[in-house]
Amino acid sequence: MDPVDILRAMKAALGGKGETALAAVEDRLKDPFAVLIATVLSHRTRDERTSEAAMRLFERFRTPQELAAAAESEVADLIRGVGFYRNKARAIIKIAREITEKHGGEVPRDLEGLLELPSVGRKTANCVLVYGFGLEAIPVDTHVHRIANRIGLVATRTPEETEGELMGIFPKRTWAEVNDTFVMFGKKICKPIGPRCWICPLTGFCEYYKVGLGRSEGTKRERRGKKKRKEKGSEEGRQSDTKK
Repeated sequence: MDPVDILRAMKAALGGKGETALAAVEDRLKDPFAVLIATVLSHRTRDERTSEAAMRLFERFRTPQELAAAAESEVADLIRGVGFYRNKARAIIKIAREITEKHGGEVPRDLEGLLELPSVGRKTANCVLVYGFGLEAIPVDTHVHRIANRIGLVATRTPEETEGELMGIFPKRTWAEVNDTFVMFGKKICKPIGPRCWICPLTGFCEYYKVGLGRSEGTKRERRGKKKRKEKGSEEGRQSDTKK
């Protein structure tokens, strides 16, 4: 299956529903610094929690200079609800200070510069390039790494390896679409546990489905449906007998 067709099929299955926390932050704030901080907050945190915390934070501190001068306790209170919020409060203040002192208050717009910032790894840096600057990169998180391997698009052991493979598979013009599409597909359809294979448009291509694992999920669902219908029929029959 052509890689571009895979992206199209994923998008069609999603029906334009939902957006990642980073896409939401970019849409509302239009600020690479906000995307950078939101990405750090998003680690091990649900999207809705990330969005809420980022919005609260940036209502109070809009610039790297303001956040750099903030009290750690106040920042922690604002982002409470994200995972490890105290550690993240300390980390994002350090990032803000580094940007203020070494980069003139401007977020670096290249991978190397971003990776020099504290607490910033490849996924975070690539997210800033894609969502913050609209540049071509493929951020690889757990969803992207898992789905790419599950469907048989790659056979890799680490997110870094997956990133390199996907950059060779997808045309460069589509790189910026990969993360958002895969992440939403992983949340709505190709879930880590109990993937919804019966509505997936990739079953003809997917290695997971071909070996029978996906089909077994569908069979379990079908059996549960039949059981519920049978129970419902029995209940309606009892109610009918009672009325008589």
